[in-house]
Amino acid sequence: MPHPLLAVLQRLILPLLAALAWTATPAALAGPDDASRFDGSPLGAQKAVYHFNYEKPEDLLQGLGYLHNHLRGLKEFGDLKKSHLVIVAHGNELHMLSRLNRAAYPDIYDKLKELTDQGVTLRICRNAAAARGYKPGDFYDLATVVPAAMTDLAKWQQAGYTYISGDVIKRSTRKEFLEKHPEILD
Repeated sequence: MPHPLLAVLQRLILPLLAALAWTATPAALAGPDDASRFDGSPLGAQKAVYHFNYEKPEDLLQGLGYLHNHLRGLKEFGDLKKSHLVIVAHGNELHMLSRLNRAAYPDIYDKLKELTDQGVTLRICRNAAAARGYKPGDFYDLATVVPAAMTDLAKWQQAGYTYISGDVIKRSTRKEFLEKHPEILD
């Protein structure tokens, strides 16, 4: 049986020492005027599946921007050669992905080719395509048409791919933010 004084030390002193150690960390000493830190730790290889379901066809461009940023991060901090990114598309972006609409979106093929040349896989939902009046052969040769987006997403996730929602938001710049909050400039 431990000595009663040892029990007191374990109950009172050790938690106090732990609290003191925590308060001495840089995070505990930082304040609202201190700059944030950058975490450039290695990413390694990554497997991710992006879910695209856009209301406006042009929102695809922002979604492709997410892929470019992901690839750039993998090039700088990860293992791009052992990574694999997949897009599963089933929204109105299908209009941009159809070769029948190249006159409306003349640059999209080159943007897609740049991604697929870096190993990105593009998959299109046959159900969504049919609902919009397309047949499987109506899309660019860079894409593979699959029976259903939902089953394809599940397949990739079951294979260990991280799910990434490709949601699009209206972005604002710091200048636009400051115009709405002039009190920051005072």
